Amino acid sequence: MTALKAAVHQQAREGADLCDLGIAELGQLMREGSISPVDVTTACLDRIARLDGSLNSFITVTAEAALAQARTAEAELAAGTDRGPFHGIPYALKDNVDTAGILSSSHSKIFADRMPQESATVARKLEAAGGILIGKTATFEFAIGGPSFDLPWPPARNPWNRDYLPGGSSSGSGAAVGARFVPGAIGTDTGGSVRWPAAMCGITGLKPTYGRISRRGVHPNTYSLDHCGPMTRTAADCAAMLGACAGHDPLDPGSIDEPVPDYLAALTGSIKGLKIGLVRHWYEEEATEEVIAAVDASVEVLRGLGASVEVLTLDPLRDYVDAKTTISIAELFSVHEADIRTRPQDFGKLLRSRVMVGGLVRAEDYVQAMRWRTELCTRMMAAFSRYDLLVTAGWMAPADPAIPDGVDFFKKRQLATMPFSLAGLPALALPCGFSATGLPLSLQIAGRPFDEATVLCAGDAYQQATEWHLAKPDLD
Repeated sequence: MTALKAAVHQQAREGADLCDLGIAELGQLMREGSISPVDVTTACLDRIARLDGSLNSFITVTAEAALAQARTAEAELAAGTDRGPFHGIPYALKDNVDTAGILSSSHSKIFADRMPQESATVARKLEAAGGILIGKTATFEFAIGGPSFDLPWPPARNPWNRDYLPGGSSSGSGAAVGARFVPGAIGTDTGGSVRWPAAMCGITGLKPTYGRISRRGVHPNTYSLDHCGPMTRTAADCAAMLGACAGHDPLDPGSIDEPVPDYLAALTGSIKGLKIGLVRHWYEEEATEEVIAAVDASVEVLRGLGASVEVLTLDPLRDYVDAKTTISIAELFSVHEADIRTRPQDFGKLLRSRVMVGGLVRAEDYVQAMRWRTELCTRMMAAFSRYDLLVTAGWMAPADPAIPDGVDFFKKRQLATMPFSLAGLPALALPCGFSATGLPLSLQIAGRPFDEATVLCAGDAYQQATEWHLAKPDLD
């Protein structure tokens, strides 16, 4: 155990804020009997009640049910029943993830009173792993229409500065983890919606391989690009959460029957000998100077840990973005067509405009974009014959100001997250610095299909050598 981790454990035993601890530390202390799931859940609920009024990260807080689950987890651990690393851990779910008997609104007036009868597979898996659901988090409307100020619930704010946005569309999940309201949350990612808020909120977010986590019971954004993914403070905690919810679901047509390895066991702390391809031209052409400097410095850390790093050139970022956008807006229209024709006034302004654009995409355009996708992804996959991992920026700039109508997702800098969404590859965003204004900056590490283990190992090794992920926003 490192001196820092030993200090964290000692602080917990001395009564420090339990909300400052991650999944691994909480799990160890629970099994030692130093703390209980009820202690941790109560601390999370108290912090949310005290501070979330200015962040709006939660739409629904399930306090009574959470405490009941915590008491069950406490009794099980006391009786010697251990469901694994996620047992007794509080978490949150993005509000487009169905939860039986709990509001699942997708942050939209359309679903303002929606109470599903069945929980999504990812929710059921986390519950079966002993997790404690704290509540449902804010999102962009239907995971695409935001940040919007004309919805039944306000947009979430950035825990590092409430005058800024937390990214999206998993905005509330990113803010809740960054604010230390929960040690982990589930987001969804179609073009960067786990990784963008992770980057903006100074946390770690993983978009796993397409098909690794079931999307059954998750309201779709774009059928052929949607992913679920864990959002935590560290790569190690992402590994624990991924292990709890990954696996084949025969009722999800996008799910793939691939064995789920022990992700925690893969965190060896060593990346010596790994071959990394640095896709520098993507962020060199698009990012702010602060992001360029922070990512370049992170690459030197990876080199110092024994990885070999070479610069490589892939297709222009614009090509990936255009192919992805054409596909996604066409599929988005198919999801919402009935409502946009019969009750367009019930959508927020941003989502309404984005859905309607999809109705103008011709079948020929969609087919050509899918063919283009295949070509782009085939060339990207060829790079993995030479490299174990690809590295680039997690996001091109710090967070945006929270100004109504001041941010347009489709007019922002080109997104380095989209290529790995288009290819369905595992990609991890993790903090790598701060801007001059005190806002987080982010690095992105991507790997081969279903090789989340190597991606997480590299992220964990980087975090063992740096301290960016240990920084905490001052909310008090």
